[in-house]
Amino acid sequence: MHPLPHDTSRDDDDGFHEECGVFGVWNATDAAALTALGLHALQHRGQEAAGVVTLSEPGKFHAHRGLGLVGDIFGDAKVMAGLKGRCAVGHNRYATTGETALRNVQPLFADFEFGGLAVAHNGNLTNATTLKRALVRRGCIFQATSDSEVFIHLIAISLYASVVDRLIDALKQVQGAYSLVGLHDGAMIGARDPMGVRPLVLGRIGGEGGAYVLASETCALDIVSADFVRDIEPGEIVVIDNNGLRSIKPFGRTQNRFCIFEYIYFARPDSVVEGTPVYTTRKLIGQELARESHVDADVVVPVPDSGVPAAMGYATEAKIPFELGIIRNHYVGRTFIEPTDQIRHLGVKLKHSANKPMIEGKRVILVDDSIVRGTTSKKIVEMVRQAGAKEVHMRISSPPTTHSCFYGIDTPERSKLLAANHDVEEMARIIGADSLAFISLNGLYRALGRDGRDSANPGYCDACFTGDYAIPLTDLVDHPERMPALLAANGQ
Repeated sequence: MHPLPHDTSRDDDDGFHEECGVFGVWNATDAAALTALGLHALQHRGQEAAGVVTLSEPGKFHAHRGLGLVGDIFGDAKVMAGLKGRCAVGHNRYATTGETALRNVQPLFADFEFGGLAVAHNGNLTNATTLKRALVRRGCIFQATSDSEVFIHLIAISLYASVVDRLIDALKQVQGAYSLVGLHDGAMIGARDPMGVRPLVLGRIGGEGGAYVLASETCALDIVSADFVRDIEPGEIVVIDNNGLRSIKPFGRTQNRFCIFEYIYFARPDSVVEGTPVYTTRKLIGQELARESHVDADVVVPVPDSGVPAAMGYATEAKIPFELGIIRNHYVGRTFIEPTDQIRHLGVKLKHSANKPMIEGKRVILVDDSIVRGTTSKKIVEMVRQAGAKEVHMRISSPPTTHSCFYGIDTPERSKLLAANHDVEEMARIIGADSLAFISLNGLYRALGRDGRDSANPGYCDACFTGDYAIPLTDLVDHPERMPALLAANGQ
């Protein structure tokens, strides 16, 4: 859960941010190197910080954490040499809760009476503040400001004997969306929340008898040459030790609510998510978008990179040319110039530039994955017009984003979401497009192979489009003073 009001220092950053990525390996040579590679493949899920904890022998853990990109943090041979052992867990962070500080960088580690335990967590707990206040009253001392530390304290105070039973005890007290990997002396543990909102997959290096791998996405299995075994099921806990793997399902049956935005934007295009190739799905979404809202035009242009597969599908269905009319600069990090108003205005050109010969004199359909505040869309439309486009039509491969996410994705408060405050015609005027259209909610579900959205059992978490929050927002109700802006914005 977001424990603080929205961070206004990010208000110039128009877009969603990609949760976090987790990775773990059990019984492999160069476990730390494999984990660093896996985190590199998951870099798109979090670019603020990363960490790795390894286990070399019973009771002997080694850790390294840092702020920045994986390659910068783990590119030093001395750092990697210090991460000894055949077992490791790692984490990429984008801060959805807590400040960006080294003390919040995961995996979190603690010594318990049963030994050490490292935990890496992706997602948000919607009752973290409620739990934290109860734990503080019991005498627990929190070192970090992220909600992930709640897991550590719940495990510490549990009266159960085994590590796994303590973890189950902890998970039964939390609400929210999460996947996690943990490492202790005897085993590696993976878990998903009962509704399966956040992803987690199982892989194997070297086939039967080889090392086990847990990861947020299959692209992280690919980079370490691990074979995909299966998705960890919603509400499932897997325990991996020297005897193999065992599965525990301590929660009752509930509806699956996998995050639908994984298909639209978050997952890497070469990943397979819940049995479905992301790249193929995005093309199908683009085809459905063209069927619903095509307009006469000369060329389809994606807003790179996330808009590319949907634009390809759109162009195929509409039978008009697909062109890379916008080129993305992949070497842009944090802004290196003092962000004056003029530089902010030009900032979009640091990331994107118009490919003028593909645009000039043409009616252009721009395809992007979403509109959040609308500031980036406005700058992109303006840039395409300046490159000589006769018309600019914006098509979006997701429904309008009208609600904030409380399940592990950093989104603005609702008052700053363009679609929450304006209809589509008004949005088109604001971003400067000749026309604007979003894929319909039922169209999105059709692209995912369904007849449409079943309101009684959607099968996905689509709260950012519908406001249908399947997991209780306990902290919003019990502690509204912690986030007044989000409370008011969501009408709670």
